Amino acid sequence: MKDQHAKAVTASLVGLAMAISGCTVAQGAASPAAPGWAVTQAATQAATQAAPQPSATPAAGRPAVQAPAPPTPGAAIPKDPARLARALTGTTAHLRRAIDDWRRTGDPATGQAPEPVVLLALYQQRVYRYLARNPKVASRTYAALPKALAGAARANVTAIRDLLSLVHPVSKPARFRVEQPEPADALIGHFRRAERRFGVEWEVLAAVMFVETKFGRVRSPSHTGAKGPMQFMPRTWDAYGMGGDVHDTRDAILAAANYLHASGAPRNYRRALYAYNHSWAYVNAVLLHARQIKQDIRNYYAYYNWQVFVVTTRGERRLTGP
Repeated sequence: MKDQHAKAVTASLVGLAMAISGCTVAQGAASPAAPGWAVTQAATQAATQAAPQPSATPAAGRPAVQAPAPPTPGAAIPKDPARLARALTGTTAHLRRAIDDWRRTGDPATGQAPEPVVLLALYQQRVYRYLARNPKVASRTYAALPKALAGAARANVTAIRDLLSLVHPVSKPARFRVEQPEPADALIGHFRRAERRFGVEWEVLAAVMFVETKFGRVRSPSHTGAKGPMQFMPRTWDAYGMGGDVHDTRDAILAAANYLHASGAPRNYRRALYAYNHSWAYVNAVLLHARQIKQDIRNYYAYYNWQVFVVTTRGERRLTGP
């Protein structure tokens, strides 16, 4: 942050494990999107809904649609843009429906996400990371997506690409300490409390934590010495931590809101975020992610289930998840 924290957008850049949600389904697509996946008309309708909808009882005489089994952690990502577009739309549709089910019948306030949400979010994350690394394929894939999904995909891929531009691959991955994050709705409670106190939108705070440590999954300090789930340098924490514990999630989120408010938020989020981390690519990525969360809260729950990757000279390694 500022002179200290910013220098290497999370040096661990493990925290930049990017992934996203928010998409739609191609009308009439029925061929396999990926091994074990089928894009159905019901999935198309689910993906084009902008807000969570309660599940309805199937009409008389109409069989309920059985969702396919979720993809395995290493399920193949299609390289052909048309098939890739179907994979993204199908995955997003089923992920949204799984998130709706989790929020309706599960307990995001006390427990971790069910397996279908975790696996679908991971596959979606891997698709977006692939598109971020392959701009030509990404451009052709956008053209094959419905308009609503194309815009979201472009925003998400741009954010991921911006963050990847700040990463320097390591030859020997350090020993990063990772752990399960606090429950998704418990984090929302922290974000909203900080918003009420300092006026910084909770979606922006969530996007910062997402980029920095994947919602607290990364617990190792950065190579510059930044610590905690919101990655504070010691001097910055002394100034804005309000006597709390830098490793405590609630304290760290409040301190981040305090620091952003002192740096110009909510009047000028770009200036405030640049103070938090001196990189315009970082600023753009955080705001793009925050906008996705604002547009559909299911994007927050999808981001919450993205996993931690570290970039090495031999490729990416995933450190968390199934």
